[in-house]
Amino acid sequence: MTISEKSAYLKGLMEGLSLNTESDEGKMIAAIVDLLGDMAKRVADIEETTIAISDELDEIEEDLDAIEDFIMDEDDYEDYEDYEDDWEEEPEEGFDFGDEDTTIYEVECACGNIIDFDEETLEKGSIVCPNCGETLEFSLEDEDEE
Repeated sequence: MTISEKSAYLKGLMEGLSLNTESDEGKMIAAIVDLLGDMAKRVADIEETTIAISDELDEIEEDLDAIEDFIMDEDDYEDYEDYEDDWEEEPEEGFDFGDEDTTIYEVECACGNIIDFDEETLEKGSIVCPNCGETLEFSLEDEDEE
Protein backbone atom coordinates (compact mmCIF):
# COMPACT_ATOMS: atom_id res chain seq x y z
CA MET A 1 0.00 0.00 0.00
CA THR A 2 1.43 3.40 -0.97
CA ILE A 3 1.45 6.45 1.26
CA SER A 4 -1.35 8.00 -0.78
CA GLU A 5 -3.45 4.88 -0.40
CA LYS A 6 -2.84 4.78 3.36
CA SER A 7 -3.81 8.43 3.65
CA ALA A 8 -7.02 7.82 1.70
CA TYR A 9 -7.76 4.79 3.89
CA LEU A 10 -7.41 6.89 7.06
CA LYS A 11 -9.68 9.57 5.61
CA GLY A 12 -12.28 6.93 4.76
CA LEU A 13 -11.92 5.38 8.20
CA MET A 14 -12.47 8.77 9.82
CA GLU A 15 -15.61 9.38 7.74
CA GLY A 16 -16.81 5.82 8.38
CA LEU A 17 -16.54 6.31 12.12
CA SER A 18 -18.80 9.35 11.84
CA LEU A 19 -16.52 11.42 14.06
CA ASN A 20 -18.01 14.68 15.24
CA THR A 21 -15.76 17.21 13.49
CA GLU A 22 -17.31 19.97 15.58
CA SER A 23 -15.75 18.69 18.82
CA ASP A 24 -12.17 19.59 19.73
CA GLU A 25 -10.94 16.01 19.30
CA GLY A 26 -12.77 15.62 15.99
CA LYS A 27 -11.31 18.87 14.64
CA MET A 28 -7.82 17.73 15.58
CA ILE A 29 -8.22 14.29 13.98
CA ALA A 30 -9.67 15.85 10.81
CA ALA A 31 -6.74 18.29 10.63
CA ILE A 32 -4.24 15.44 11.08
CA VAL A 33 -5.90 13.39 8.34
CA ASP A 34 -5.87 16.43 5.99
CA LEU A 35 -2.19 17.03 6.80
CA LEU A 36 -1.39 13.39 6.06
CA GLY A 37 -3.19 13.71 2.73
CA ASP A 38 -1.20 16.80 1.79
CA MET A 39 2.07 15.14 2.84
CA ALA A 40 1.23 12.02 0.81
CA LYS A 41 0.67 14.16 -2.31
CA ARG A 42 3.97 15.98 -1.71
CA VAL A 43 5.90 12.73 -1.25
CA ALA A 44 4.36 11.33 -4.45
CA ASP A 45 5.46 14.48 -6.34
CA ILE A 46 8.99 14.15 -4.94
CA GLU A 47 9.13 10.49 -5.95
CA GLU A 48 8.04 11.36 -9.51
CA THR A 49 10.65 14.13 -9.71
CA THR A 50 13.37 11.80 -8.41
CA ILE A 51 12.50 9.17 -11.01
CA ALA A 52 12.53 11.80 -13.78
CA ILE A 53 15.94 13.10 -12.63
CA SER A 54 17.32 9.57 -12.46
CA ASP A 55 16.12 8.89 -16.01
CA GLU A 56 17.72 12.14 -17.23
CA LEU A 57 21.02 11.23 -15.56
CA ASP A 58 20.96 7.80 -17.22
CA GLU A 59 20.47 9.47 -20.61
CA ILE A 60 23.31 11.91 -19.92
CA GLU A 61 25.59 9.01 -18.96
CA GLU A 62 24.74 7.22 -22.21
CA ASP A 63 25.43 10.40 -24.19
CA LEU A 64 28.79 10.87 -22.47
CA ASP A 65 29.73 7.27 -23.21
CA ALA A 66 28.84 7.81 -26.86
CA ILE A 67 30.92 11.01 -26.99
CA GLU A 68 33.87 9.24 -25.36
CA ASP A 69 33.60 6.39 -27.86
CA PHE A 70 33.46 8.89 -30.73
CA ILE A 71 36.47 10.87 -29.51
CA MET A 72 38.62 7.97 -28.43
CA ASP A 73 38.04 4.89 -30.54
CA GLU A 74 39.88 1.54 -30.14
CA ASP A 75 42.96 2.72 -32.09
CA ASP A 76 43.40 5.71 -29.80
CA TYR A 77 43.36 3.42 -26.77
CA GLU A 78 46.20 1.38 -28.27
CA ASP A 79 48.22 4.58 -28.86
CA TYR A 80 47.50 5.62 -25.28
CA GLU A 81 48.85 2.31 -23.97
CA ASP A 82 52.05 2.78 -26.03
CA TYR A 83 52.73 6.14 -24.39
CA GLU A 84 51.79 4.91 -20.94
CA ASP A 85 55.22 3.23 -20.60
CA ASP A 86 56.92 6.59 -21.20
CA TRP A 87 55.06 8.10 -18.24
CA GLU A 88 56.43 5.49 -15.85
CA GLU A 89 60.02 6.74 -16.16
CA GLU A 90 62.02 7.52 -13.06
CA PRO A 91 61.61 11.10 -11.86
CA GLU A 92 64.27 13.67 -12.58
CA GLU A 93 67.06 13.81 -10.03
CA GLY A 94 66.34 16.31 -7.31
CA PHE A 95 62.58 16.02 -7.77
CA ASP A 96 60.80 14.65 -4.71
CA PHE A 97 57.36 13.07 -4.90
CA GLY A 98 57.06 13.11 -1.13
CA ASP A 99 57.46 9.34 -0.79
CA GLU A 100 60.16 9.74 1.83
CA ASP A 101 59.75 11.03 5.34
CA THR A 102 61.38 14.39 4.66
CA THR A 103 60.99 17.30 7.03
CA ILE A 104 60.39 20.59 5.27
CA TYR A 105 61.41 23.79 7.03
CA GLU A 106 60.49 27.33 6.15
CA VAL A 107 62.10 30.66 6.84
CA GLU A 108 60.95 34.20 6.11
CA CYS A 109 63.44 36.52 4.48
CA ALA A 110 63.67 40.20 5.40
CA CYS A 111 62.02 40.97 2.03
CA GLY A 112 58.94 38.98 3.17
CA ASN A 113 59.53 35.99 0.88
CA ILE A 114 58.91 32.63 2.56
CA ILE A 115 61.41 29.95 1.54
CA ASP A 116 60.91 26.20 2.03
CA PHE A 117 63.95 23.94 2.42
CA ASP A 118 64.85 20.44 3.53
CA GLU A 119 67.29 18.96 6.04
CA GLU A 120 70.15 18.88 3.52
CA THR A 121 69.94 22.65 3.10
CA LEU A 122 69.70 23.03 6.88
CA GLU A 123 72.96 21.09 7.28
CA LYS A 124 74.64 23.42 4.76
CA GLY A 125 73.81 26.27 7.11
CA SER A 126 72.56 28.84 4.63
CA ILE A 127 70.24 29.50 1.73
CA VAL A 128 70.01 32.33 -0.79
CA CYS A 129 66.66 34.09 -1.13
CA PRO A 130 65.53 33.72 -4.75
CA ASN A 131 63.55 36.96 -4.45
CA CYS A 132 66.19 39.42 -3.21
CA GLY A 133 69.44 37.40 -3.32
CA GLU A 134 70.20 37.81 0.40
CA THR A 135 72.01 34.90 2.08
CA LEU A 136 70.12 33.59 5.09
CA GLU A 137 72.24 31.70 7.60
CA PHE A 138 71.12 29.29 10.32
CA SER A 139 72.78 26.79 12.61
CA LEU A 140 71.86 23.39 14.00
CA GLU A 141 72.77 24.35 17.56
CA ASP A 142 69.92 24.74 20.02
CA GLU A 143 69.54 28.32 21.30
CA ASP A 144 69.03 27.02 24.88
CA GLU A 145 72.58 25.59 24.97
CA GLU A 146 74.20 29.01 24.43
